[in-house]
Amino acid sequence: MRETFFTPTMTLNDILYAPIEPYKRNIIDVGDGHKIYIEECGRPDGKPVLVLHGGPGGGCNPNMRRYFDPNFYRIILFDQRGCGKSRPHASVEQNTTWKLILDIETIRIKLGIDKLILFGGSWGAALSLIYAEQFPSNVKGIILRGVFTMTASELDWVYSRSGAAKFLPEAWRNFESIVPSNERDDLIAAYHRRLFGSSPSEQAKYARAWTIWENSLASFRSFGTSFTPSIEYAKAFARIENHYFIHKCFLKNNEQVHDDLHLIQEIPTIIVQGRFDMICPPETAEKVHRSLPNSKLIIVPDAGHAMSEPGISSELVKATNEFKKIKLSGYLDR
Repeated sequence: MRETFFTPTMTLNDILYAPIEPYKRNIIDVGDGHKIYIEECGRPDGKPVLVLHGGPGGGCNPNMRRYFDPNFYRIILFDQRGCGKSRPHASVEQNTTWKLILDIETIRIKLGIDKLILFGGSWGAALSLIYAEQFPSNVKGIILRGVFTMTASELDWVYSRSGAAKFLPEAWRNFESIVPSNERDDLIAAYHRRLFGSSPSEQAKYARAWTIWENSLASFRSFGTSFTPSIEYAKAFARIENHYFIHKCFLKNNEQVHDDLHLIQEIPTIIVQGRFDMICPPETAEKVHRSLPNSKLIIVPDAGHAMSEPGISSELVKATNEFKKIKLSGYLDR
């Protein structure tokens, strides 16, 4: 493990590759009534890297293309079921962890790819790990950011009074106060009843509150900052995320991601983690790192959770550049 430092005056434009447009966009019918948006950028014959966005329900954005050398990588982004440009929007029908894992495999096969590098943050980190555990022979390397592994304790940290709420009591009060006091012992369930209730205005109110609470935790430099998401974005993000969390992410057991890490010990892995990540605290990244002998953990000292924080972005670009240089079948320097 090592800590990293970057120049405080650096901006994202100083760190990331120049903006690029996809050379190909497509909609893939993955069955179950879902159609998935996919885009490819960079070099068509380059090393394929698949970007797995957060949430669940967050969707991709154009800046995600910029973490990779476009002259080297074939950069593949897709919006997971129900969010972004995928349809039907905000749908939770046939939307589970295992359906998403099969969607990734469908994408790999349809694009004619043998082995992928996986690039995922937060929920995308969890998907990267569990896909690799299910299909280890299809994965050439993994880059993770803000590690989440779908355990009950991780959800309790974000959605109970005993975790992040202690650091942002004002934001927590806004999140909790719109729920009746007799339901506040289980806010995931309380929000679920309203996010999936019959009143569109109530759905919108609780979708925004859910999204605002999580966003208030995201960035080290703006903890507690409020913003007003669009109803369209908030509805997909809150409904899909809540759907997954109330179903315990559809895992067989609470520690499934950790229990199966032995299946991917040979896959080169770089983990970038903010020291002050209020959504996914560093202990999870450390635990995953210690279970993967072929991994390297980089702690960014003055960063939180957000991919867009300069220190996080700088290390992610370094990681993608490192995967250009190393022989991916060999061990990484720890």
